[in-house]
Amino acid sequence: MAYQETLTRERGVETAAGGPIMRRGPVFEAFWPLYVAFIAAPILAGLDKYLNLLTDWGQYASPAFAAVFGGNVSVMMHTVGIIEVFAGLIVAWRPRVGGIIVALWLGGIILNLLLIPGFYDIALRDFGLMLGAISLSRLSANHV
Repeated sequence: MAYQETLTRERGVETAAGGPIMRRGPVFEAFWPLYVAFIAAPILAGLDKYLNLLTDWGQYASPAFAAVFGGNVSVMMHTVGIIEVFAGLIVAWRPRVGGIIVALWLGGIILNLLLIPGFYDIALRDFGLMLGAISLSRLSANHV
């Protein structure tokens, strides 16, 4: 048996054109929940921008960001919803790229929230999510 085949069987690694694809171990176990979460969360939050079942999303729109949409918070939130659904789909298709897109998107949300007094706790939470999205992007280099 060739050396590469031995490594493949012992480590649970499949070789692909782009390099090794890890299917087991603690790094994969860290990747998997981030992958699922950053597909589901943006898609569900994006769809809820139309339904407002989770919260009244309009309360999170700063006047500065709403001004880009002529002050129409509803149009802003619907646009945000569409972008979030697409971001979740990009994560599903290409997590390395999608993770960075979601991280940048969360950076914009953080900036928006810092412009509204009283939402600093949510901005801090979204900072943690942004770090998770960056981690997903980095971890995906070995998993997809």
